[in-house]
Amino acid sequence: MKTAVALADIYLRLSREEANSGESQSINNQRNIIRQYCNDHGITIVREFVDDGFSGSNFIRPGFQEMLNHIKTGLVNMVITKDLSRLGRDMSESSYYAESFFPEHDIHYLAISDGFDSEQVNLMAPFQFAMNDVYLRDCSRKIKQVIKQKRVRGEYCACPPFGYMRNPDDSTSIVPDPNTAPIVQHIFELAVKGYSAHAIANILTDEAVITPLKYRVMYRDNFCERGAAHATDRWNHTTVKRILKNQVYLGHTVLGMTKKASVKSKKKIRIPEEDWSITYNTHIPLVTQEAYDTAQYNMGMNTKSWRQFDNIRKSVFNGLIFCENCGSALCSGGSVYKGEREKYWYLTCLNIPKRSANHCEHGARIKYADLVEIVKSELNQFISLGKEDIEDIINLALKERSKNAYQEKDSLKSIEKRIVDIDNIILKLYNDNALGKISDEQLSSMIAKLNKESASLKERAKEIEKKAEKLPVDEAYKAFFSLVEQYNHIDELTPEIVRTFIERIEVGEKILPDGYKVASHSIPYRQNVKITYRFIGNIGTTERAFNEEKASKIA
Repeated sequence: MKTAVALADIYLRLSREEANSGESQSINNQRNIIRQYCNDHGITIVREFVDDGFSGSNFIRPGFQEMLNHIKTGLVNMVITKDLSRLGRDMSESSYYAESFFPEHDIHYLAISDGFDSEQVNLMAPFQFAMNDVYLRDCSRKIKQVIKQKRVRGEYCACPPFGYMRNPDDSTSIVPDPNTAPIVQHIFELAVKGYSAHAIANILTDEAVITPLKYRVMYRDNFCERGAAHATDRWNHTTVKRILKNQVYLGHTVLGMTKKASVKSKKKIRIPEEDWSITYNTHIPLVTQEAYDTAQYNMGMNTKSWRQFDNIRKSVFNGLIFCENCGSALCSGGSVYKGEREKYWYLTCLNIPKRSANHCEHGARIKYADLVEIVKSELNQFISLGKEDIEDIINLALKERSKNAYQEKDSLKSIEKRIVDIDNIILKLYNDNALGKISDEQLSSMIAKLNKESASLKERAKEIEKKAEKLPVDEAYKAFFSLVEQYNHIDELTPEIVRTFIERIEVGEKILPDGYKVASHSIPYRQNVKITYRFIGNIGTTERAFNEEKASKIA
């Protein structure tokens, strides 16, 4: 939308490395320079977008992406940054946004300090983009060289792991942290006793032991607000496993376990263990080799490699089955009576136990053999269908999808209209604030509510658009039945068969007859089982009738 009034979004960015270069690059300095420029040239600032602590090597930054969505609404006709490097340091992408994307969307782009104006001829622009890119690559090269030399010398050139801190007398080495070293030792003691990572995490949470990230946020490192927000009081089993597997607690320096995919990528690639940089006996160990080895052995009891033992129940549904009520995974459980394992094998919601932090009052519990029969029966029904039956199913699905598509299209239009209305309201509020009609406090409160509503609507719109991007119904069903054609009959379920056909299974709680509170062998009950198949999704939740001896499908 082109108007006579200059309405601008301003964008501010600062990487962690640049934060150390002084006040000249600070977010506040960028803001002051841009605001002064706008005041001098009669430009109205509509919204401000900030990425504090983000590299200019790529454009997958929350503030920048939010700004792109905002300018597409047509509420602004300008974008302003302090200089071109604030926009980004990647030569090709920076050039694309400054010289192609913004002009194509009727956006006048200015980089104040570099004298870049998208509505003018910028003879020096290619060199400016190139120099920003060279700066990025040169910084990366220098950092890698320094780190490599430190590793060769056995210096600890990474963030000290939980349990250690920088040596006050030698910043290149680490020493036990008196506040957290006992916590690490406690974790290993529990692991040696046979506690699983999940159990250890729950124990530490119950004991109110501070988590590694929260300790760093509160007492050790300088975190931005975005990073600090991730700190929690609840221990995660993954964190426990990471500590138990780390050889640093044996007194060895282990570095170079990952590397960035490229200079401009945030993705980290795992390095093969044989290529790690390991320097032995560089600092005081927190655990003995014997304790470390015992912990590794006990952790292995819960891994796939432990499945070689016959007394471990091997569910074909691992990673695919969840509780309908709380969404938690279902795990194997049950007893062995008179040598019978299958008969007393159940899949149970992880949150059913009272000790669970997220106790599930209506958790699912289903006999493993019953679920096997249900899945096998449904798959064999698909296999037995003739061509005419399949065509009838596809036609029915097409009609249903067509009806839903109209509803979703209308819903998407309403959402898009409301988002545009919200942006218009926000613009009016800024103008009213500038004219003194509403206070800064009122503006802040109203904008926060409107932004929250807008964000929620955008998420809903994404869900609708994502659903529309799925395979057309006829193609999806054809893809599914092409899998079905590979089988004549399924006599035994295997993990491979289950994963070929199924994406997810949800099981509901047992529904007992009126007057009964506890299930027994003689009391029948009902239970919902929802199976989501590949390509075609779920075809309805099936309620089934059971007793403790036998399962039967309700037609």
